[in-house]
Amino acid sequence: MARDLRKLFEKEREQKRFKMKEGHEDRFFAKLDKEMPNDPPKKKVFSLWMQIAASVVVAVGLSFYYFDSNGGGVDPDEKVTIVDRNNPNSGVQGISLGDLSPDLKMVETYYTTNINLQLSELADDPGNKELVDSYMDRLAELNQEYHRLNKELNELGPNDQTINALINNLQLRLQLLQKLKSKLNQLKSSKNEQESSNIV
Repeated sequence: MARDLRKLFEKEREQKRFKMKEGHEDRFFAKLDKEMPNDPPKKKVFSLWMQIAASVVVAVGLSFYYFDSNGGGVDPDEKVTIVDRNNPNSGVQGISLGDLSPDLKMVETYYTTNINLQLSELADDPGNKELVDSYMDRLAELNQEYHRLNKELNELGPNDQTINALINNLQLRLQLLQKLKSKLNQLKSSKNEQESSNIV
């Protein structure tokens, strides 16, 4: 009973020859072509990079539009915190977060664009100047800390701790601006409610 299975299967294969009906293969390919045309799939027109670039262009365009619609001038007494990549304290240009990898460049661009957009959308209201100034002071501190971390990045080289600290700094600045915007909206709505209750 100890027969080799391979020989047994070969013998059975030789005995049974299966044939397809005439034209079966042609009919199958015709049905396949009918259901699945040979047209190659259309490629997406806009790649991810194009979408990001378009978003940045729109954000910058809106910033310029807002700046021009507000008279185009800057009050010399007003404190303005600008998010920049260059350290004003040193004349030597080093590497920044965005120079390390394309992904980090995308993260840095996202946050700096949104921060600058939030700054450009702040309404100039003398009644809220104290609140806005306190937030601007905190943003200036965070900007100085960002430059210090950038200097550390140049001196010690890239490491996870410094990179995470730089990203967290940008996130914190954006969150502060969003919180300021929320508080300004709350103050504005409470003023509107008071005025409407005074009218009634």
